[in-house]
Amino acid sequence: MSHAHASEAGNIRPVRIAFLITALFTVVEAVGGLLTNSLALIADAGHMLTDSMALGLALLAFRVSSRPADTLRSYGYHRFQILAAFVNGLALIGIVLWILVEAVQRFQSPPEVRGLAMMYIALAGLVVNVVSFLVLHSGDRDNLNIQGAALHVLGDLLGSVAAIAAAVVILWTGWMPIDPILSVAVALLVLRSALVIVRKSAHILLEGAPEWFDVDEMKTRVMRAVPEVSDVHHVHVWGLTQQRLMLTMHVVLKAQGPDNTGTLRAIKNLLSADYGIEHTTIEVESDDCADHVH
Repeated sequence: MSHAHASEAGNIRPVRIAFLITALFTVVEAVGGLLTNSLALIADAGHMLTDSMALGLALLAFRVSSRPADTLRSYGYHRFQILAAFVNGLALIGIVLWILVEAVQRFQSPPEVRGLAMMYIALAGLVVNVVSFLVLHSGDRDNLNIQGAALHVLGDLLGSVAAIAAAVVILWTGWMPIDPILSVAVALLVLRSALVIVRKSAHILLEGAPEWFDVDEMKTRVMRAVPEVSDVHHVHVWGLTQQRLMLTMHVVLKAQGPDNTGTLRAIKNLLSADYGIEHTTIEVESDDCADHVH
């Protein structure tokens, strides 16, 4: 089993555990929020509901991405993970906007909140979210699908902390506006991270090159390491996922022999060792580039 396949297989178990924990506690926190009349708890329950959906989608993404390539999906189904991360990021943004609208309404007319019950439920939610977050962090932290799922759980964790803080203030001072104030603070923190996930996943879906990849530096390195190469052009780099990079390019050879396999193998080995690019398609030229005709 390749490292990438092993990594993806190892991601399924933590996502499954986090999904089951989160889904079960979503019901508890939603009922608790309604009984205590706490926006902080209701907002956190809303987070946990989307988290359950997000974790379920992440779990589905890992299973679908493990399918072998076929005639319709010649590169396989790995990109489904990125699509799941993109959808999860958009879902988070939607939840944040809902919380902000609800908070504005509560600022205008703060309802009575049952602080003690709110405290107990928020403490239980904190324990659940910490466990889920730690479980997810046992997976591949560089995987966008895991990042998106973990971000949902982190939002819940912060929401639980905010609900506990709000409950303490309410019990000690009776000041009800603290509930929507802390809800807004958590929502803005989650929004910032959600935008990062959406930007990164959209970049991959749009076939964007890795931000760290320097085309000119790669060209120079190839020509220095493989003396037979005199020029490199038409370079295109993209990723099926963050870990699965693809590259196509044209190389001009100083002199073509009957078999250029050794030269191509040297280039491919360099791209694999130095840049982690395992799938490359290289067009060999000795004259004008055929694409210039068009």
